[in-house]
Amino acid sequence: MSPESEADLPGETVLPGALPEPLRAELVAFRRDLHMHPELGNQEFRTTAAIKERLERAGLKPRVLPLGTGLVCDIGVEGGEWDGGPTMLALRADIDALPIPDTKSDCSYRSTVPDRAHACGHDVHTTVVLGAGLVLAELYKQGLLARPVRLIFQPAEEVLPGGAADAIECGVLKGVRRILAVHCDPRVDAGRIGLREGPITSACDRLEIALDGPGGHTARPHLTTDLVTAVARVVTDVPALVARRFDSRSGLAVTWGRIESGHAPNVIPQHAELAGTVRCLSLEAWRQAPDIVVAAIDEVANLHRAKSEINYVRGVPPVVNEPVTTELLRDAMVQRRGVDSVESTEQSLGGEDFSWYLEQVPGAMARLGVRAPGDRIVRDLHQGDFDADESAIKVGVELFTAAALLDVTG
Repeated sequence: MSPESEADLPGETVLPGALPEPLRAELVAFRRDLHMHPELGNQEFRTTAAIKERLERAGLKPRVLPLGTGLVCDIGVEGGEWDGGPTMLALRADIDALPIPDTKSDCSYRSTVPDRAHACGHDVHTTVVLGAGLVLAELYKQGLLARPVRLIFQPAEEVLPGGAADAIECGVLKGVRRILAVHCDPRVDAGRIGLREGPITSACDRLEIALDGPGGHTARPHLTTDLVTAVARVVTDVPALVARRFDSRSGLAVTWGRIESGHAPNVIPQHAELAGTVRCLSLEAWRQAPDIVVAAIDEVANLHRAKSEINYVRGVPPVVNEPVTTELLRDAMVQRRGVDSVESTEQSLGGEDFSWYLEQVPGAMARLGVRAPGDRIVRDLHQGDFDADESAIKVGVELFTAAALLDVTG
């Protein structure tokens, strides 16, 4: 959708903090520039520089994180950096891209970087927080911003265990009492958001396994470790074993994404590798998962006389939306676009490192609708042809600005 042809979505109310048309068009162009130049986690140098330049042009004082990429920027603070108590509202965006090719064939702003794409909507998240910051800076000048706001542009969300933990170590939550975020959702129409109190995403860990044996001839598997069979049993038996060792309501799932072993049809290999993910809906189950999953793998491997080496990479806990903050987002959206602009959303099995912030301060994440109204094609994130209806940028900006104006109590 081009900046020139985009029309306001129905139900919009003109209120303080509305996004001016010239800035809306600029933000669409900014998002497209990010989309054309995606950068992987901890490599977002161009993206960081672009955000910094635009904030500085607005008279703000962004600070690049000691990590080398990512930045924070305080609004409504004399001197540019808050040194008071925990009173700030924070708006968080993730700025990294995915290591997959952009497969959109008829898009003028498709990725120019081979095997790199903003296929999860982080370019939209970044643009929304940038736009909200620019609008809030103007509101502050007009004396309409009651509390200071911090913009957090976080690197490496797609890199387990997530760049949020590193950003927190850099002090981005100092002075913050509440935090908000959005995540693109191609199942929700642009002009709407999805909300859920409590868990809205799931825990996600990574699992890497190496199995070894002496190898041998396929004519005599009884004289060696039949490693391919051992791998196959790990693939099929471990998820079933694990499922029986957790309450079924925890929603824990072990799913494999890679298996490699062998080079010849008549040779039993000496080495095999497999990798996958462990996802679960329950925070308590996530805390128990490493011990139980590793024990199940060892049991199956030992049964087939295979030596196992397991690398269980801790990922992220579920994002658990705090009730008061969830209502703040709901009230802000209803104020802007009416009661029909908010829908209930299900808990997803996807992981999101925004959860690390919520381990420290109250907060909530909304699902930002990016599906063109009337489009009923089933689309998903992490696919090379992913794109967003750009009218969602305006919706996200005004959601955040309305929330900042409503968030006036401790």
